[in-house]
Amino acid sequence: MLSKISILKSNSRIFSRYNSSSVSIDGYGKHLFKGAVAAPYLKAQGLPENTLESGSWTTNGNADKVAAAVLEWAKDNGASSYCHWFQPLASSGVRHGYSAQVQNKVYEFDKQGRPVWDFKGKNLLKGETDGSSYPNGGLRATHRAGAYLSVDTTSPIWLRGDTFFIPAALVSYYGHALDEKTPLLRASDALDKEGVRLLGNLGYKVNKIQANIGLEQEFFLIPREAYLKRPDLQLAGRTVIGKHAARGQEMSDHYMAPPSLSSPALAAMQEVQEQAFTLGIPLKTRHREVAPNQYEFAPLFGTVTTQIDQNIQVMQILDEVAANHGLAALLQEKPFQGVNGSGKHNNWSLGTDEGVNILNVLQLAQKSGSPELFPVIIAAIIKAVDVYGDLLRLSIATPGNDFRLGACEAPPAIISTYLGDDMTKFLEAYKAGKTDPYTPTTKVLNLGAHALPSVEVPAEDRNRTSPFPYGGHRFEFRAVGSSQNVSLVNTVLASITAKVFKEFSAAIEGGAKPRDVATKALNDHWKVIFNGNGYDPANQDELTKRGLWRIDSGVDAITRYTEPKNIALFEELKVLTKDECFARQSVLLNHYVGTVEIEVLTLINYLNNNIIPSVSAAGVGPLSDLKASVGVLEKALAEIHHTENEVDKAKLARVLRLETMIKVREYADAAEGVVPAGLWTIPTYKDLLFLDQTSYY
Repeated sequence: MLSKISILKSNSRIFSRYNSSSVSIDGYGKHLFKGAVAAPYLKAQGLPENTLESGSWTTNGNADKVAAAVLEWAKDNGASSYCHWFQPLASSGVRHGYSAQVQNKVYEFDKQGRPVWDFKGKNLLKGETDGSSYPNGGLRATHRAGAYLSVDTTSPIWLRGDTFFIPAALVSYYGHALDEKTPLLRASDALDKEGVRLLGNLGYKVNKIQANIGLEQEFFLIPREAYLKRPDLQLAGRTVIGKHAARGQEMSDHYMAPPSLSSPALAAMQEVQEQAFTLGIPLKTRHREVAPNQYEFAPLFGTVTTQIDQNIQVMQILDEVAANHGLAALLQEKPFQGVNGSGKHNNWSLGTDEGVNILNVLQLAQKSGSPELFPVIIAAIIKAVDVYGDLLRLSIATPGNDFRLGACEAPPAIISTYLGDDMTKFLEAYKAGKTDPYTPTTKVLNLGAHALPSVEVPAEDRNRTSPFPYGGHRFEFRAVGSSQNVSLVNTVLASITAKVFKEFSAAIEGGAKPRDVATKALNDHWKVIFNGNGYDPANQDELTKRGLWRIDSGVDAITRYTEPKNIALFEELKVLTKDECFARQSVLLNHYVGTVEIEVLTLINYLNNNIIPSVSAAGVGPLSDLKASVGVLEKALAEIHHTENEVDKAKLARVLRLETMIKVREYADAAEGVVPAGLWTIPTYKDLLFLDQTSYY
């Protein structure tokens, strides 16, 4: 494996030292039951090496053999427990590991009371659990607690510690989806069906279409000693009070600066990568981000379900490893006021079973033999973004994104797509009847010194202000929040794309020419293309006047789940039923209200237990305003509790959070600015945000 981490404890603080005396790339994926790792165990059971490449083993009588192969691999790697690993709704920001499981030993007892290994196909294929305490939006009655698990054959089994984990989907007794994964798999089926159909109608026969994604995960690492004295960070994941430090990100000094060997952050990230390495997670890139103590991991692309499962694993590993290094990992979108928050860019492409990326114009033209396919596919995606921009906004309506979207650190809550001048001009010509194929151009940068070779770069620059820019071979959904399970994001992307693919196919099968279908879509939905600066308020006003989807309120975005056109979309594609749409809206609204309640109760406790006593002892600061604020907050929270309608409750919670709590914070932060440091009992932004300056060995 790569190297070893040694943890040193000194003066009650934990430090990390990285020993890089030897380097190896052996052992990649040894704890992932897939490919070369799984092959010898499958062969030992008389199965082909490629058995796991499809789900047919679940129904063709080979389940017991696959289970036996998994058991032998697990035993060889020190595992004696297993679980079905699934993803309950409303886990973001509150549930450790974003997942649920019940771990069982893989042995039974014989008649003499001796343990014997026991793991059969029936244990692998399905499981049953008590579904009574997972958020369900009313889909499960109190007296009907059964919930059932089915193995997800699109994502491989992995092993960590003494347990191997079987990715699974969770449904109720009546088959209602109770998790994040089930709708994603349904939407993936719809995308596959309609993608294959459309390509066939365009003269390109393929067997499968799937979404491939790459997730850029941003996060903060802060001193655990200070974290343990900040109940808001511990319970809510963000600071509800905190005066800006004298230094923030104004000097742009943190972005991609060299990781410091004098702080534990680098060693923590290295250990995360080590663990990911053995799990077959290609966590290739690490670097500092813009804000102090902010970092990013980025993997290579992979299939959508596997990438999501692995991202969830990375978030759990990061949380646990950080603690081992005297740190706390913060995944919430906006943990600190006044510096950038964190996102999780969802890079999205579409591929065939032969590895052809159909968003790569040159690759698609070469494999299909025609340059005519690409503009049709792009036209379909443009239409999908325009018609269903409200669903895209819904998919990123996390509580943390309240403070992040449109704050010059993430795109605004206006759904548009950036294509770049090159492709935009090509599509304009295409609409006008021109037949020249799209050929992405490049340009050469001369750096002006003989010692520096020229650099060939794309003709298009990056546009970080667009929520959904085309980046050459992929679209990047940049507005996704860092704490999200991105299953909903990719369920929406798959569903809206499948729907328009289906419409295009119906028109073509009805006698329309593909070019005419694409041209009409482009003409009807051209308004959604915007290549300018999305941060500029004037441009935001222009986009709003165009009639693009602009939903500033996350609560309002959540209610788009039950908009009739969206219910019709999900029901037509068999992704979600009407009842499931209403249930998921209910779950998200209650998650929002619950998040705000945690935050406001934490703020009330700060006022009563820390801030008011400090201001009273110091004899300075807005004491009367602070005392009055306690009653204001308690009254607002009581009003939420006494409101019956879920949408109304969430709207009141949003006002409490974005207006009332912000005003109270102003009083608290003003007090921090005048109370002597010796009397201020809460770790400050200076204590939290500057590992480089405060860490020592």
